[in-house]
Amino acid sequence: MLKTYIKLAYRNLIKDKAYSIINILGLTIGLASSILILLWVQNELSYDTFHKNAAQIYRITSDFTDSKDAVGSAGMPAGLKEQMPVIKNTVRLRPSDPVLFETNGKKFQEQYAFYTDPSFINIFSYPLIKGDPATALQQPDAILLTQAMATKYFGNENPIGKIIRKDNTENVIVTGVLANIPANSDLQFDFIMPMASLARSNNDLKNNIWDNFNFWDYVQLDKSFNPSPANLTRLENQINNIFHKHSSTVKASFHLQSLTKIHLAPERLGDMPGHGNTQYVSIFFIVAILILVVACINFMNLATARSARRAKEIGLRKVAGAVRGQLVIQFLSESVLISFLSLFLALIVVHLFLPVFNELADRKLSLDFFNLQLWLSLIGIALFTGLISGSYPALFLSGFNPVKVLKGNVKAMGGNLLFRNTLVVVQFAVSIVLLVGTVVIYNQLKFIKDRDPGFEKANLLYMPMTGDMWKKQQALKDELIQSPLTSDFAITSDLPTDLGSWTLSVSWDGKDPRSQMSFPVMSVNEGFTHTFRMQVLAGRSFSSAFKSDSASYMINEKMAKTMGLTANTAIGKSITLWGKKETIIGVVKDFNFKPVQQAMEPLIMTYNNFGGFVMVRTQPGKTNATIQALSKISAELNPAYPFKFDFLDQDLSKLYKGEQQMGNIFNLFAILGIFISCLGLYGLSAFMAEQRTKEIGVRKVLGASVLNLVFMLSSNITRLIVIAIVIAIPVSWYAVNGWLAGFAYHINVSWLVFFIASFGALSIAWLTVSYESIKAAVVNPIKSLRSE
Repeated sequence: MLKTYIKLAYRNLIKDKAYSIINILGLTIGLASSILILLWVQNELSYDTFHKNAAQIYRITSDFTDSKDAVGSAGMPAGLKEQMPVIKNTVRLRPSDPVLFETNGKKFQEQYAFYTDPSFINIFSYPLIKGDPATALQQPDAILLTQAMATKYFGNENPIGKIIRKDNTENVIVTGVLANIPANSDLQFDFIMPMASLARSNNDLKNNIWDNFNFWDYVQLDKSFNPSPANLTRLENQINNIFHKHSSTVKASFHLQSLTKIHLAPERLGDMPGHGNTQYVSIFFIVAILILVVACINFMNLATARSARRAKEIGLRKVAGAVRGQLVIQFLSESVLISFLSLFLALIVVHLFLPVFNELADRKLSLDFFNLQLWLSLIGIALFTGLISGSYPALFLSGFNPVKVLKGNVKAMGGNLLFRNTLVVVQFAVSIVLLVGTVVIYNQLKFIKDRDPGFEKANLLYMPMTGDMWKKQQALKDELIQSPLTSDFAITSDLPTDLGSWTLSVSWDGKDPRSQMSFPVMSVNEGFTHTFRMQVLAGRSFSSAFKSDSASYMINEKMAKTMGLTANTAIGKSITLWGKKETIIGVVKDFNFKPVQQAMEPLIMTYNNFGGFVMVRTQPGKTNATIQALSKISAELNPAYPFKFDFLDQDLSKLYKGEQQMGNIFNLFAILGIFISCLGLYGLSAFMAEQRTKEIGVRKVLGASVLNLVFMLSSNITRLIVIAIVIAIPVSWYAVNGWLAGFAYHINVSWLVFFIASFGALSIAWLTVSYESIKAAVVNPIKSLRSE
């Protein structure tokens, strides 16, 4: 029997090729889109789940009066372990500054290196494919590197025991090779070095400091611990009590953040780069479902449009003895066959376009065709899609009255009109929501790109100070001043796009003693405000003409407001920073040193006398010449290190890379969703034209023009789209404002956005319907009436 149903389904597909192609195309696009989105969603949810001890690993985070931080202290983990038996193991991590490695005459400046404790290998599941896990991080001059780095530095040689020259000052020994770090790991690194190496120069490690927050602290809890919310709260309270016994002055509370939830949790101060966004995961999961729903609706409408052609077949089958159940199974078998055929084609599409999608999403997604769970999921999706999309046509078509059908009264069995119209309304409500989302995302990204960050971001390039440059700063300044290409420069401790230094140790006269805020601190020299074209609201910038400036402070406008002052009244007031009470000499207009998702924060600027980054403003049309001039200066003063530079506006763009990727992905699937909706609308217009063939012929005989007939056939669709607009506008308004709420600075969504999306949907609908309407309107009425 099943074989017969499959044969019948196959014959019906071949019999009406146009119908089958449109149907399969819609489902193929819907399934391929959903599979790609769900692969991305699954990847986002899989971060750090590969660790064997993932369920027991937690990061210690800290909350202050005005900030939530990702970092902890050097002394806390070991101290907590001593007093809390539930803590089985601990590990600390700290990212290294860019480091120069050299071997076999090859030099590379590396960005992704960590210092960590020997327990790192036991707590995390980063496989050590060469070396002894028990001793790999025990000696201070050890280093672990990934497979990719081992190949980069040593080719096919065994790297164990090999020497690497570090920063032209010391040798380190390769004691282990790690497997390449999975893309779905929140920790991304190429090198691991022992914390004992950093302890030789780091004061926090030397003195086991508890109240200076510069490390990522992780604890591994005992497997017997039940991580219920109540138990975790009790554990956090215990951590807080132990901390405050060591540091009674710091007003902070600590929390245990599950390792597997770090990636999608709200970003914290000092967090790792490459953070995810749980809101985007939810958005795309909903989009995947909506696209699949629209594809199923498309299938239903096309099957309904074809109902008149199947009516006599159904009537004859019923007269011949077929019961309704058999007909339902027959129609469901057709829809399931189409669904599985669409799944096969969708997998081909996914395989072909996955590299493009990975480029768009900046991910390393893959389809593992040997994964049984994947196949079960895909088969389940295809079966569910086939049954859902075929359910209404099966129940509707199988219910035809054979007597009425064979008498030719097909119009009377046009199906549930309300249900069909509801499907169209749902389709286009979804399409309008997607269109509104596309317009809003585009405008917000344009707003971010065009927004004034408080300084002129164009034509600013920077060179990190490395190696000998730190010891030759006066010579560096002299060289920069001598060349007109580089004379407009500043030296800053941090990049404005990556300000990583902040402190709790700030006070002023009148500060509320109960308040404890963390303040970003940036060191700049006298060229800062001029090079950045920054507005000084009151006072003045640092100047070499005033020797006392080396002990003075500049602040931003927000800091003055935090102190209860204005820009003018702040001048001459004092701030105590790290125990040093000095005078405010200048207040600059607020400028962005954080993404626009976050509100402007107070900033303290000290005089830079130790280095960091050389920021140079290039002259129009002379960027390449400026780069060459900087390269020459670097080669003269710092020959052992490779010359590196970058552009500040590119760094600003990277801050919004996630939003840009989200926008690109959303736009792509919005277009595909609208295209599928148009296929469904085409199905309905074909159904309407088919059902009203005789009426159209009579109207033409009585003198109706083609335009009159097209208007008549389109009017019902127009009413449905208007209803979809009424439903979609409040839904889309709520959705886009929820997304924009994640930005401290964002556009205001005007009525024009909803008008554009609504008019766009209506125009697309008219264009889609017009083809079938015109085709029906131009048919010779004699032919139409004869066919009836």
